[in-house]
This record gives sequence, C-alpha cells and structure tokens, in this order.
Amino acid sequence: MKKFFTLLFFIVCITSGISQERLIQGKVINGQSSLDKVDIQVLNKGISETTTNDGSYKIVADIGDVLFYSAEGMESVQIRVEDVTRILNVEMFPRIEKLDNVTVTKSRNNTQKELELLYRTNPNIIKTAFGYLDKSKASYTARILQDEQILPGEFDLANVLRNRFPGIRVSDGFGFGRGPLETQGTGFSGLNGFGNGRAVFLRSGWPALFDIDGQIFTNFPDFIDVQNISRMAVIPSAAGTVRYGNLGRGGVIVINTKTGTPELVDNNGLPIDIARRTDNFYNGDALNEETISKNAPTYLKELRNAATFTEAKDVMERNSSKYSSSPYFTLDAYQYFADTWKNQSYADQIIDNAYSTMGNNPVHLKSLAYIYESQGRLNKAEDALREVFILRPQYSQSYLDLAKANRNLGNMDRAAILYARYFYLLDEGFMQLDTTAFSTIVNREFNNFLALEKTEIAGAVKNSKLKIDKEDFEGTRLFFEWSDSEAEFELQFVNPDGQYYTWKHTLKDNAKDIRREKDFGFSCSEYLIDNSISGVWKVNVNYLGNKSLTPSYLKATVYYNYGTKAQRKDVMVFKLDIKNANRELFKVENISANVSR
Repeated sequence: MKKFFTLLFFIVCITSGISQERLIQGKVINGQSSLDKVDIQVLNKGISETTTNDGSYKIVADIGDVLFYSAEGMESVQIRVEDVTRILNVEMFPRIEKLDNVTVTKSRNNTQKELELLYRTNPNIIKTAFGYLDKSKASYTARILQDEQILPGEFDLANVLRNRFPGIRVSDGFGFGRGPLETQGTGFSGLNGFGNGRAVFLRSGWPALFDIDGQIFTNFPDFIDVQNISRMAVIPSAAGTVRYGNLGRGGVIVINTKTGTPELVDNNGLPIDIARRTDNFYNGDALNEETISKNAPTYLKELRNAATFTEAKDVMERNSSKYSSSPYFTLDAYQYFADTWKNQSYADQIIDNAYSTMGNNPVHLKSLAYIYESQGRLNKAEDALREVFILRPQYSQSYLDLAKANRNLGNMDRAAILYARYFYLLDEGFMQLDTTAFSTIVNREFNNFLALEKTEIAGAVKNSKLKIDKEDFEGTRLFFEWSDSEAEFELQFVNPDGQYYTWKHTLKDNAKDIRREKDFGFSCSEYLIDNSISGVWKVNVNYLGNKSLTPSYLKATVYYNYGTKAQRKDVMVFKLDIKNANRELFKVENISANVSR
C-alpha cells in the first residue's frame, strides 16, 4: 500500500509538472503611484526584467520559481509562482531608515516588557544581550535585516553582510593573526579571542563583536545557519555599543535566530493576548451585511431585485453571455438560486454549464467546495476537493482538506488512510514538514479525529505508528481557510470587553508567514478562544486584495466545545470583494478569553 501511495504521488507530481512555464504580468505600485525601474528577478535562473514608466512588466517563469522585486529605497518583495499565477500586481513600501539629527517628539519609550510583547510584530525591535532595542527610538543608527530579505539558498553569513549592509568589510582571515583582545580581560564568560578566521569591520581597525541570541562571540560565527536567522542588526556607532565595553569598540552585529527566539506564551503555553492592551478599543466601524450588499456587482443586484423565479431566470440569461468567462459570476449565480429560490437543480445546471471556466483551477474549485460545505452538500464538497488534490498533490493542505471532507461524510477509514499517507510521505522525505504553523494544525486535526472517531477507524490505523496525543485545548476553535494564497487581509478579533487584536495576513507585515505558506502549500490558520472570560466575540475582516483585482473566498469554521464529545461546528463562507474596508463576519458567544494564532 505504501509503495502504491508513493508511486501515485510521483505520477501525479510528474503529470502536474508538465508545461509549467507561463507569462506573468502586472504592475508595481507604491500606494497610488506606479513604480518604474523596479528590478524583477527569477531567483537562481538569471532571468530579469524591469518595469516600464507606468510600472507594468512581463516576465516568464515556471511553477515553483520565486520572483524577487527590488527597487531603490523600497522594501524588497518575494513571491512564489503557483499553478494559477498569471497576474501579479505588486505593492511595494518605502524602506524606513533612521535619519541622524532628527528629533521625534511626543514619543514615550516602551518598557522592556512592552518591547518583548511587540517583538513579533514590530520589525524595528532587536533582542540583545542587554535587553530589547527599538531602533526607531534609539539615539544612534542601527540597521536591521529581516529574514524575508534573505534569499532562499543563501548560506554564507559573510556574503549576506557584504551584500545587505553597504560599507561593511569582511576579512577572509588570511594573515590576520591574534588580535589585541587576546590578552585583555573580557568581563564575559565563555568568550573567545579572534583566531585566524574571518572578521567583520564596521569602523576603524577593530573587528565587530557578535551578539547571537544574547550570547557574546568574538570569533566570526561560521556555525550560523543563515536560513535560521530571524532578524539581524548592525550597530556601528560607539554610542550604540557602549554597554559592550572595549569588546564593542569595533561595532556589534546582533543576530536573533528562529530557534533561539521562542514565542512569548502565557501560563497555559498559549501566545500572549495582545488584545489586553489599553489603546485598542473597537469603535464599531465595521460595515454590516446590508452595506456590503449595496456594493454588490450589478448583475447580483438585479437578481436580488427579481420578484419571481421566472424573473430571476430572465436576469440570469441576460447576463450569462456577458459574464460567461467569469467564475465569480458563476459562483454568485449558483449561490443565489440555491439559497434564495431553493432550486438546486437549476443552480447545479449553472455550475455544469460553466465548469470549463473553473474545473482546472484549484482556487475556484476550493471556493466552490467552501460553498458546498456551508450548504451541507458534503458529497459535492468532497468531489471538488478531490479535484484540487489531483491538481495539487504536493500541497500539504490537499491531504488535510480531503481527509476532513471524508470525515464529514462518515468515511472514517478513507480519512484515516489520507492522514496516514501524508505522514508517510513526511517520514520518507517526499514532502517537507512545516514545524511552525501547519504541523500544529494538522496534528490537532488528526488527534481530534482519532480521539472522537476512534471506534470507527481502529481497523484502518491499528498497524500504523501514529500516536494519539491528548488535546491540550478545550474551548472554541476558529479555523480559517482562504481560496487564494495571494489573498491579503486583516482579521480583527474583538473580545467581550471591546478590545481588539488584529492578525495581518499581508506581505508588508508578515511576508515570512506568507512565504512559508506557499513553500509548504497551505492557506489556513486557527484561533483558539479559551474559557476565561464570558461574552460575545466579534470577528471582522479588512480585505486588501489578491494582486489580480478579483475576489477571494474565506471559509470560517467555528468549533464549539472543541475536543470534547459535545463538539459541534458551524461553517460560514464569505466572498471578499470590497477592498480596504473593515466588514463584519460573525459573532461567537462563548465562555471565552485569549485569541491565539
């Protein structure tokens, strides 16, 4: 059976890999203005193009390639090419550098505890051996590099320093001999003097010191895995390195690694709830469903104004030829006739007639599957997700989605086999494991499946090595999935006290998360509400687009009494089409508290 799964995996992967080259085009903007002279590279292939005067570009790339956008004074952008990638309209943002002799007024310095809380979301903060440093409030210059600015495949720290920080000199160590620090007391335990290895010079003739996850090193850290760097700062000035004493006379390079910078958690092991601040009270500005409907497409307004089914059919026929190539028209029309007139056969006919426009597109198939599941048409949802699985066998979420769809249908053995297949491919190295986000999700889903359905699946998994872990969370679980991995949005969670926490799924704020989602093939996230505070939670969304001027679909599944025998769920689907406006999604009434991602 395992050999069969492996063979099937390779056959489908090879088949899906044929004719991957495609023309990608779009525009690059900075706010409302077009950006010319933006350099666009296909990484590791020597292919590059430059945007024209109106910001437009065209470039040829393969599925799996990474496009790297760079321009003077702007933050760089990386986007992985997918099977559906054709249009990429990219927004770039100015690179913020600290200016000397500029005074900022009415700005209070944060405490160390506040900086610790803000570290994950504020790219200006670096963790040093002496505490957290916010470069935006420092009186000296500090340059910070984020992990998303480190290109895939880069492994040499010396080259990263040379290429990303102008003015830095790296000595390869030939003839460099023992330095003056060799005979001096350091004041720190475990320090090494400079040997014959490489050294970095930020100023004067003294080598720079390295502060790595709070540990001080005088030798060049050849042991550093560049791909494990989370954040790196260069502090050249004497004012910024005075706390390091004589060791810092050549400047300091601070490195925070991913493995050495654990996420801040509370006593329950859950991420700290940033919504417990005092400056983030919700003002009720989210648009309601009535307001959203006023901004619907013209054809949808006409359908909603129809007084009879016959009149609605006339509107449909009038608009069909005009919008026949639009899958979003098809999905809107299907939902309208299925939900408003309860005419399922006519609604299904709409899908059948337009299937050629969406049948080979996993984004549209996922959107359709979301709608089917929200309607309780679980067989149809499983059919659509099976098509997505065939199109995307290398995506981790394809296995999870199809396993959950079979669980919904009561096909427990088939669901168990899909989970087993996924874990087998991980064990054999045919698929990669994302240890940061998706592994937590798939393990939670699998353990929940085993715990609640064990009497139905014992035969399917009795010979497997899979381990059942006890669920460490009980409460309300919010699970979000989005059809298009390019979708950018902000989810706002308002707690019963009226304070909110915002998770930003944007390239500007969380580029590394989006890059990881594409690398491993998933577009989902979970939020856990525990049993500490009673009341009603509100969930809102601000849609920011998907780089192609089209809508995206968001599915929200609310699990009540998660992990218990009383577990139940509600499934909701939202079409995100209005940009840059906070809109209401749903409310959750529960004994609840911290929202965590």
